[in-house]
Amino acid sequence: MVASLPLTEQNLILTGYTGPGQPRLGREIAERLSLPFVEFERLIEARAGEDVEVIRAQYGERRLQTIESELMEEVALQRSAVIRIGGSTLMYSDHFSRLDRTGPVICLVASLGAILQRLHLAMGARYHDPAERAYMLGLLKRAWAIRDLPGIYEVDTTYLADDQIIDAVINLWQSVAISRG
Repeated sequence: MVASLPLTEQNLILTGYTGPGQPRLGREIAERLSLPFVEFERLIEARAGEDVEVIRAQYGERRLQTIESELMEEVALQRSAVIRIGGSTLMYSDHFSRLDRTGPVICLVASLGAILQRLHLAMGARYHDPAERAYMLGLLKRAWAIRDLPGIYEVDTTYLADDQIIDAVINLWQSVAISRG
């Protein structure tokens, strides 16, 4: 779906999973663009008063999706912001189409080998626990399901340093936002 918002009001919606540290990249992108940063997962935790994983474990996926849907009403009203949101959240209900109307959705991707290496570095000894590693790969699978939807723009981060990722995302967003605006 093509955004009908003027260029100056379009959001940059950032999703995907390439390893730990993505919220930091989103914040840095927002800083460089002088835009507010919206971390959807933090909004959920603030609204519910609990960590997302605690909500999922104690109340189930359905409760988490209900909170996400309530928050989507507010987030879809954002303009001129960098919004960091999980791919699995975008796949639920009409979340993708609602945010896609506000600006391009950019999915960060990387090769499986690069992701495993990043996880190994971030998780340390926990990486060798098959259950921990399987859990992280499950998150990856859920986050990357969004890649099958039309209208997703991808940035391959496999061989990029953080500054290069930030530059690539900003350049892609600007070119897509201009063509859509």
